[in-house]
Amino acid sequence: MATQRTLSIIKPDATRRNLTGEINARIEKSGLRIVAQKRTVLSRAQVESFYAAHKDRSFFPELCAFMASGPVVIQVLEGVEAVKKYRALMGATNPSQADQGTLRRDFAESIEANSVHGSDSEDSAQEEIAFFFAAMDIVG
Repeated sequence: MATQRTLSIIKPDATRRNLTGEINARIEKSGLRIVAQKRTVLSRAQVESFYAAHKDRSFFPELCAFMASGPVVIQVLEGVEAVKKYRALMGATNPSQADQGTLRRDFAESIEANSVHGSDSEDSAQEEIAFFFAAMDIVG
């Protein structure tokens, strides 16, 4: 099993409620390491570029407004099968369908305000990490 990296974003609904520390503790308890992290407020242009794959979807305007509405914590996570492991820790996009003990089940306010984002594949993880971090920002 290979060590991988994946992107995590702690969304505005979670940062507003001071859940960053608890989410980070769960990430680390799962066996993933946080090898890069920054807190920032994304511009509407950054959000639109990051989520460009969804630009034709009906929820795109609301998603962009939400993600630019407050601080986010952007992270690179590292570990064995990091993409799969973090997806399992996050839970289903719809928090009512997420398993007990997952981040979205425990912290999400709604499908949109579901507290965390994670890469859905190794390829998207590489692209998403490069969107936010230079190689020198990642300390493994």
